[in-house]
Amino acid sequence: MGTPAFAVPSLEILVENGYEVVAVITAPDKPAGRGQKLQMSPVKEYALQKNIPVLQPVKLSDPAFVEELRSFRADLQIVVAFRMLPEIVWSMPPLGTFNLHGSLLPQYRGAAPIHHALMNGEKITGLTTFFLKHEIDTGNIILRREVPIGAEETTGELHDRMMVVGAELLLDTVKLIENGAVKTIPQSEILEATIDLHPAPKIFREHCKLNFSRSATELFNQVRGLSPSPGAFFEYQEPGKEPISVKIFRCRAVDAGTVLTHELFTDNKSYIRISAKDGFIEPIELQVPGKKRMTVKELLQGFRFDPDAQIL
Repeated sequence: MGTPAFAVPSLEILVENGYEVVAVITAPDKPAGRGQKLQMSPVKEYALQKNIPVLQPVKLSDPAFVEELRSFRADLQIVVAFRMLPEIVWSMPPLGTFNLHGSLLPQYRGAAPIHHALMNGEKITGLTTFFLKHEIDTGNIILRREVPIGAEETTGELHDRMMVVGAELLLDTVKLIENGAVKTIPQSEILEATIDLHPAPKIFREHCKLNFSRSATELFNQVRGLSPSPGAFFEYQEPGKEPISVKIFRCRAVDAGTVLTHELFTDNKSYIRISAKDGFIEPIELQVPGKKRMTVKELLQGFRFDPDAQIL
């Protein structure tokens, strides 16, 4: 059970290692692009290439879907980047249902663990497999594997590394279950030694706006944690004009002591600096409305920042 590209290596590794994947459950096709043509999920595309039956329920509790799922008589269900399952679904197979999650649980429970780990400046994250239970991301842990985070790594780059490591961890988990060698750990045992739990809720627009009253390091982590999608942004308003959103995909943090915040400095040729609580953010790659993502020098060839503009 999975939908985005993150889930494809996990499906692929099962097929390549000879496991019988009797069905794939993924999200319904969605309209995308300018023509709004229906687009298959990456998981569906791979499944069709391998002639694996694909189910795309709108509601996972739909009786017709539940009966169809039951007809496959699966021994085990595996969830990678999918929706929350009702108990009638996750309790169905005799060997249970396990999930691959993109963090070292119990830290970063929720829909966006990779984004939030980078936004919080973590140096290590990881992946966890666990059996599903009622409360989301709280089931007994099967395996965990640490993944170091690069000092300037973005969510997109870390995502691509973690989906490969995650597939390997998933395969190890399946082998343990197959051999009856699983020894799970309740998350409560780890929680006793955990001082502060960080949640990882779904990313909304309010997570993406840069507040230059924060430190330069915090803003740097926010930018890379939201890159490439959905993208961190600041609002820029020239006198007498409507504000526009400027996205930043890469930047560097410059420590400069105490400065006035929300001030933009540029030679309109080669650099932009925006002052934060204790220094500056220097965008490296950014995007203004109606333009593609580009470097600062490329952008400044055709876009000028007004020295009297405000950073909102």
